[in-house]
Amino acid sequence: GKREGRFSIADGGTIFLDEIGELSVDLQSKLLRVLQEGEFEPVGSSKTVKVDVRVIAATNRDLLKEVEEGRFREDLYYRLNVFQIELPPLRERAGDIEKLARAFMEKYAKRNGIGIEPLSGEDVRRLDSYSWPGNIRELQNVIERAVITSANGRLNLERALPVSKDNTVSTQDTAPPSGGGAHVLSDRELKELERKNIVRALEKAGWKVAGKDGAAAILGIPTSTLNSKIKSFGIEIPSK
Repeated sequence: GKREGRFSIADGGTIFLDEIGELSVDLQSKLLRVLQEGEFEPVGSSKTVKVDVRVIAATNRDLLKEVEEGRFREDLYYRLNVFQIELPPLRERAGDIEKLARAFMEKYAKRNGIGIEPLSGEDVRRLDSYSWPGNIRELQNVIERAVITSANGRLNLERALPVSKDNTVSTQDTAPPSGGGAHVLSDRELKELERKNIVRALEKAGWKVAGKDGAAAILGIPTSTLNSKIKSFGIEIPSK
């Protein structure tokens, strides 16, 4: 028999659409019809199917900017934006990093049949001091590599985490300055760290963006997301 589509399967329930900002204009039109009319025509069929689905959509793009630049339909934006939840980047949620890292450790240790010791204080400090430009996907990717390359039950963050002087908190950084309080990076400084980290990943991948050995895989983020960041940071890929 024919395979049911995602919306048919989700009828009467909820469907989660990730990376909604990546949809083509054609698919945006089809999604708008589902949201507005509660109906669609399956691929290869002229029959109209009625569905009642709650839609939760996520994106790391500025959709209002995408609307202004003509890449995202304004009517779809307002139809989706009934209730908005703003999720800060991982670097602004330091308290979540350790919890997520522990969960990923347990997952990949079990999957690979590896016994791993609990995170040490040094492990947590290193994870907290990294800027995580790829957010949770990058953290997941780093922990998986650290588990796979572990030795004697110790998580191998030395090899798995893209660490440099730009992404570690030095003794000077953590020591309170004469005026009191810890050093805090500005938004501009954080963005510069992210740009440098992307360039390092591209250099490591031989300036290859996609593929299992590309920069996107190294950073643990979708290729489309990396392409967007390369464009926004004005990073030029050397011609072959």
